[in-house]
Amino acid sequence: MSANTEATGQQPSATYDSAFLKACRREPVPHTPVWFMRQAGRSLPEYHKVREGIPMLESCTRPELVAEITMQPVRRHKVDAAIYFSDIVVPLKAIGIDLDIKPGVGPVVADPIRSRADLAQLRDLTPDDVSYVTEAIGLLTAELGSTPLIGFAGAPFTLASYLVEGGPSRNHENTKALMYGDPQLWADLLDRLAEITSAFLKVQIEAGVSAVQLFDSWVGALSPADYRRCVMPASEKVFRSVESYGIPRIHFGAGTGELLGLMGEAGADVVGVDWRVPLDEAARRVGPGKALQGNLDPAILFTTPEAVEEKAREVLDAAANLEGHVFNLGHGVLPSTDPDALTRLVEYVHTQTAR
Repeated sequence: MSANTEATGQQPSATYDSAFLKACRREPVPHTPVWFMRQAGRSLPEYHKVREGIPMLESCTRPELVAEITMQPVRRHKVDAAIYFSDIVVPLKAIGIDLDIKPGVGPVVADPIRSRADLAQLRDLTPDDVSYVTEAIGLLTAELGSTPLIGFAGAPFTLASYLVEGGPSRNHENTKALMYGDPQLWADLLDRLAEITSAFLKVQIEAGVSAVQLFDSWVGALSPADYRRCVMPASEKVFRSVESYGIPRIHFGAGTGELLGLMGEAGADVVGVDWRVPLDEAARRVGPGKALQGNLDPAILFTTPEAVEEKAREVLDAAANLEGHVFNLGHGVLPSTDPDALTRLVEYVHTQTAR
């Protein structure tokens, strides 16, 4: 374990007492903390400049480049937390899965997993497989100072969906066919992915991240009953695996309004909410004992500054009685977002919630 992380998982006092970590722990904060999913990259011209000519997955393996991209939104927007620049398929690539991220398409897998024999592709992930992650996080924690760094991983269901479909899917027909048609193979697949995801998060925590987020981008395609039976055990396994580190665990999925309570039950300390459910209603569905994160519609950033402030005010009003609130978008920053709109939004939230 690194010098940045004690055996309890607690961070040095300056980071531990940050507004972001206090909100995750449902403690009083000096202002509502703000960070944005996909803030590292996409909409920033400086990101496109440093990544010019470098494929996405290669860029994730260059520690100095990762550190630079991760820092860019912190410098520009003055957000309350950085999120490690990577991609949810990085650990799959690291264990030898033949995949690539195709521009305009997303992750594409050469040999989809459709049978029990295909499970052999999923070997254990070791720290040596992702040594560049440890190196990059070391660079970042040295530069970030008191600003927390969030690590992340893809959740087992979403990783399984990419592996089974062979790429992004609108209907997840192959994924659901396997889930319903061969429940034991499905359970074994998600269990293997839970092991890989847990190992990937542990590498990040032991390198010095202050919190972790589990992204389940596609799980909103499931009913609550299917989520509880077919997905929740694997997500629970991931959250249990990192519980002893004592750092906040965030769980986010898109289109998960009907799943919010179950996602909280899976073991997260903070439940991310997309823009479809107001935060006060989300709090009712999740129940007590959890902080919430969210949930401004990313598309709102394309309107006027006045309209953005009005909608942000609605989010803050809905969050007024929450036990803990981290302001975020209800999904990731859209690629053509004006970076100045994000900078103004951070300043507005900080000003409106200063205590």
